[in-house]
Amino acid sequence: MRLVVFGLAVSSSWGNGHATLWRGLGRALEQVGGEIVFFERNQSFYAGTRDATELPGIRLIIYEDWAQVSQQATVAIRAADLALVTSYCPDGPDAADLVREYAGVAGYYDMDTPVTLASLRGTPAPYLPRLGLRGFDLVLSYTGGQAIARLASELGAMRVRTLFGSVDPERYRPASGAARPSAALGHLGTYAEDRHAALDELFLTPARRLPNEAFLLGGAQYPSDLNLPPNVCHFSHVAPGDHPAFYAAARLTLNVTRGVMKSMGFCPSGRLFEAAACGSAIVSDDWEGLGTFFTPDEEILIAHGADDVMAALALGPTALARIGTRARERVLAEHTATHRVRELDAILDEVHRERPLSSTTPPRKVQTA
Repeated sequence: MRLVVFGLAVSSSWGNGHATLWRGLGRALEQVGGEIVFFERNQSFYAGTRDATELPGIRLIIYEDWAQVSQQATVAIRAADLALVTSYCPDGPDAADLVREYAGVAGYYDMDTPVTLASLRGTPAPYLPRLGLRGFDLVLSYTGGQAIARLASELGAMRVRTLFGSVDPERYRPASGAARPSAALGHLGTYAEDRHAALDELFLTPARRLPNEAFLLGGAQYPSDLNLPPNVCHFSHVAPGDHPAFYAAARLTLNVTRGVMKSMGFCPSGRLFEAAACGSAIVSDDWEGLGTFFTPDEEILIAHGADDVMAALALGPTALARIGTRARERVLAEHTATHRVRELDAILDEVHRERPLSSTTPPRKVQTA
């Protein structure tokens, strides 16, 4: 399978959860003879934080402006089995026009579906194609549940399928030779305003209650006036290669979901799968569909408030190790990048079988106001 992707960034994971997902998918594709040709616009904040440019299974093309690369992009699109434009692609509208015109299978991958749909209540997200999602042979969504129907009804998508996040098990595994955890609780994730209240309740409140325990916070874009308790150690960026050690450094890992995603449900983050692949015991906020990915109380712990996190922290090391082991087994059985490549291959077969479903009339301009 040869994919062409026009996306946010794959060379830098700074504040960018898309990067590790594509890196895992690239490696999985390479193992079966496939490749991703990834077009990434050169942006200063990623140029200064690049942590990988030589990527297995990915041919990275970093360009300065769309006019410079459009001809090369057209050639790549024509040769691809599937051409995808993703959410947050800085040249999304232009790339979408090119993909819909020249791709054998024209696709759009919304890796931020709840954010996209929420934007339709005001100013539509700037990365959205000018014609909405009409005219694509396939629309993939990182989020399931009600989001699938809404991508069709509100943005005109014709054929929508889920492609959830995944993990590269060669990169995410229990840290070798890890010392006994030095911290009680760890959380790894970019700051978001609509995650702040849950972070305060489920992470900062337990830290205040346990002043003699260490708490680890990793991620970019946290405001300087957040007023962290003194026992919270914040790392502004944790490179992917350091994630396993970060997870191993705490007895328990906290997963906190953005509010806009939680309202949609069926929204597992890449960090959730990564922590599980590393064998970390996870406590997560609750959202619709969580139980379809991990079995509560067996493979993951659920917290509705600080008291639930405190109860989870009170569990002994044997109980936490058992939960972490079961979570890792579940991820390896269902949620690796190899699983997603197989799912994508099956979806492509379905597209080819059902090709008559493709619209033969020019798409109309979508009404997003």
